[in-house]
Amino acid sequence: MSDRTTHWQHVYATKGEAEVSWFQDTPAISLEMIRAASPDRNTAIIDIGGGASRLVDALLQDGYRNLAVLDLSANALDAAKERIGAAASTVDWIVADATTWQPVKSYDVWHDRAAFHFLTDPRDRAAYVERLRSAVAAGGHVIIATFAPDGPEKCSGLPVQRHDSASLSSELGPEFELVETRSDIHRTPWQSTQAFQFSRFRRRG
Repeated sequence: MSDRTTHWQHVYATKGEAEVSWFQDTPAISLEMIRAASPDRNTAIIDIGGGASRLVDALLQDGYRNLAVLDLSANALDAAKERIGAAASTVDWIVADATTWQPVKSYDVWHDRAAFHFLTDPRDRAAYVERLRSAVAAGGHVIIATFAPDGPEKCSGLPVQRHDSASLSSELGPEFELVETRSDIHRTPWQSTQAFQFSRFRRRG
């Protein structure tokens, strides 16, 4: 088990869903960007680092049916499955590290809120982007939310790499064109604030 996996298994084994700083009761911006990227409810969507996030609940309630959630922590995914109940059987739950995972299908929308910014080593970011390129179909969309340049320097005891749309464009490369970017001030469960940015890209071709 990698150090990353051990860390996140411990986090989700010791903290409740709403006891982590990134908890959102309603993932409004993510949902709006996914709807804008693909209103087709049969579109294939993967949530990278989804953990126990409520995005999958919101997508199911919105009628999306071809969903996958990937996370390092089986504990996090188990919490999401238990919360969702019977509908969880319709979701593809993937326990994997996004830097080493081998995608077996392509996706129309790749969503990542607060996973990519934990990749502080350029080699890990390059490995992540390699998987992204192999998984996202031509014309597909990539939505990545990270701490903004004026956001926190650490999260969950780990250092982070803060980004804006320009640095993400550089990481993804010229085959991904920026469609939109948004700033967001996230309020944690204990009422502190964190500056996030959300960027949506479209794969050319």
